[in-house]
Amino acid sequence: MTDTSVNLLRETLALVAPGTVLRDGLERILRGRTGAIIVLGYDERVESISSGGFHLDVELSAARLRELSKMDGAVTVDRANNRIRRANVQLLPNASIETAEAGMRHRTAERVARQTGHPVISVSQSMKIVSLYVDGKRHVLESSDAILARANQALATLERYTSRLSQTSGSLDALEIEDLVTVRDVTAVLQLLEMVRRIASDIDGYVVELGTDGRLLDLQLEELTRGLMAERDFLLTDYLSEGLDTATVDARLKWVGSPALLDLAMVARSMGLGGPDGQDLDAHVSPRGLRILAKIPRLPLVTARAVVGTWGSLQGVLGASVDELQAVDGVDVRSARTLRDGLSRLAEVSLVDRYA
Repeated sequence: MTDTSVNLLRETLALVAPGTVLRDGLERILRGRTGAIIVLGYDERVESISSGGFHLDVELSAARLRELSKMDGAVTVDRANNRIRRANVQLLPNASIETAEAGMRHRTAERVARQTGHPVISVSQSMKIVSLYVDGKRHVLESSDAILARANQALATLERYTSRLSQTSGSLDALEIEDLVTVRDVTAVLQLLEMVRRIASDIDGYVVELGTDGRLLDLQLEELTRGLMAERDFLLTDYLSEGLDTATVDARLKWVGSPALLDLAMVARSMGLGGPDGQDLDAHVSPRGLRILAKIPRLPLVTARAVVGTWGSLQGVLGASVDELQAVDGVDVRSARTLRDGLSRLAEVSLVDRYA
């Protein structure tokens, strides 16, 4: 699916998530054992394929949606203004639009969604299933219990990956301070960060789909991933080859499947490291230092960027005195001492952890 399709699906899932008026209305329709077609959009395209029924302009409510769905026709909802515009409408989409659905209600829903571009909800009377048709794709609305079960599995996986990432990132700290970093060390951290990002994205989708039932899950996700995407940006800033930027790397990694992501050479190529084919994983690389400097408490990020921009390498910053650091534009005496003391403590802790 394209980014536009994904965003539209997420918006639609948010509209029908637990705690919303639409979800309450859908639950009432299911309990009443009736079917329904609900078009989430109202414009000239919808009007052109609508016949009969009657015009309304009332606020959307669960009770109204349930009562209007008792009739055979479709209900048209203006989702932008949260109002019901038409009810008991016969929808006449283009019959030449391909559909893989069998039932008339679902075939009509899919064709309307494809022709108008608006999401369409189809509630099956016999199967008691709510289907969303968004940008030519069908998504079956599941119960909160089923989504939570998958979300908890993903959360457990995320916890394991963040634990490995913490260890791998700590090892990289010590290697950077000793200037012993190889392409393999850098790509191992980026590989884990990308895996964490993908799992977190999946969980974020579950949070959207769960609505009010996903608040606790959202808090757990925030706690596990806090600061990790910033560290990813700092890592790329430190090691990207000249002429590459973070957006380019993101675009390259986006099309790398999960199995291929396990190949460190693939990750290295995305960063422009390890030679043309990314196979030279043992080649030495030196960090610019932003990743380490960003870990110093009470050191403004703008100061860290200014220092890195001046010295160009972590080893240069490590060898600089307080007076030399103070000479950088925007760095005062306090910041210079904070930076110097912070680097000393980080070096001591990292080396002790590595050789303990």
